[in-house]
Amino acid sequence: MPSRRDARRCALQCLYQFDAGAEPGDDVLRSLELSPGTPADHERGYELAVSAWARRDDADAAVAAITPEWPTHRQPVVDRSILRLALYEMAHEDTPPKVAINEAIELAREFSTEKSPLFVNAVLDRIYKSSIRVRDPEPDAAAEGAG
Repeated sequence: MPSRRDARRCALQCLYQFDAGAEPGDDVLRSLELSPGTPADHERGYELAVSAWARRDDADAAVAAITPEWPTHRQPVVDRSILRLALYEMAHEDTPPKVAINEAIELAREFSTEKSPLFVNAVLDRIYKSSIRVRDPEPDAAAEGAG
C-alpha cells in the first residue's frame, strides 16, 4: 500500500519540475526516484502531480483571491507547488481538508523556507473556511428557511 506522505513528497517534486518547464508526459519524471518510498508511492505521487498540474489555474485563482499582495508569480515555486497540491487534494480527492492542510504544512517545513509553513497554513485555512461558508449556510439562516 502506498504511503500518502511519500506520494505527496514525490508529487511536490514533480510539480516543481512541471513549473520549471518539464512536461507531465515526460517518462523521465515518472521513472525518477525523487523521494523515499516504494515504486507505488512514486507512481501515486506522479499521478497526483499530473492531476494537480492540470487544475493549477483553479488553484492559482483561489490563492490569488486570498493573497492579492502576494501574487502567484511572486511566490516561491515550492510554496506554489504545495498550495496547488493541497488544493487539488481538498477539492478532488477523498482527503479530508484538514489532513491536506496539515500535510501541506509538513511539506513546507521539510522543503521550503522558515516562513513558508505559516504562509501555506494561512492561505489554505482561509480558502477552507470560505468554502465551508459557501457550502454550509449559517444555522440561523437554515432555520429561517425551514419555517
